Amino acid sequence: MKHIKPGRGPSMMGGVMSIAIGVFGVIWTVAAAGMGGGLFALFGVVFVVVAIVQAVFHFKNATSEERYSSFDIVDSTEEPDPLNERFGAQKQTSAAPAKKSKFCPWCGAKVDAAFEFCNECGKKLP
Repeated sequence: MKHIKPGRGPSMMGGVMSIAIGVFGVIWTVAAAGMGGGLFALFGVVFVVVAIVQAVFHFKNATSEERYSSFDIVDSTEEPDPLNERFGAQKQTSAAPAKKSKFCPWCGAKVDAAFEFCNECGKKLP
């Protein structure tokens, strides 16, 4: 089964931006607390917590072999989907499906190999 993986570059950029969000959260918290805005200082704490969670996710995604699925289409024989393994999805036992099928290059929908047009987007298949 095909699934989509994020590239390492977008994940690394997401990690860098998460650090920027964390720095903004610290500045916000210090500035709001200095002006006596107790409740508004908590927004900065929320920024920092969200930034830490995102940074850990994105840096792990950028550096690990088993990345979370989101952007690059790969086959499960090339790189398994860690969410499928974590949540107990059944592994395919046979490499060849019983019915020959392919995927539309424009919308990604599964189409029968005999089809001339995609049954989802209607575009002509190559």
